[in-house]
Amino acid sequence: MAQIGIFVGTVYGNALLVAEEAESILKEHGHEVAVFEDASLESWLAYCQHYVLVVTSTTGQGQLPESIAPLYEALREKGGYQPALHYGLIALGDSSYEHFCGGGHQFDSLLQEIGAQRIGQVLEIDATEHPEPEVLSSPWVKQWAELIDSQG
Repeated sequence: MAQIGIFVGTVYGNALLVAEEAESILKEHGHEVAVFEDASLESWLAYCQHYVLVVTSTTGQGQLPESIAPLYEALREKGGYQPALHYGLIALGDSSYEHFCGGGHQFDSLLQEIGAQRIGQVLEIDATEHPEPEVLSSPWVKQWAELIDSQG
């Protein structure tokens, strides 16, 4: 059983919906899971020896939503090196915008910089093609859970 923190950046609720569905799937796999909206650096650091799933949408010109931007800044400024952290990332976006899934890619780049180990590939969900993002995210989360299980 792994400890997994799901950190959510959402504007209209789609990322939260995906995160809650991921929570259910991961719990079915026997993991201890908590979902964080408006997360603090302290709540993130509680998982720096465990697993994190970042689920974030993108706003404006490729920015992170206000609900997760403070966590991103705190990680960048004070998070330190986190080589024991394993993570997955689900990025929601709209391909009609220039910076498709920019918020998710921004977070992924930061996690790579601080030495975190990504498990699997980043999942990009395009709102223009998938109005129900959990249809695409659920199979990905099941695979991600299996990757975690195989590491244990």
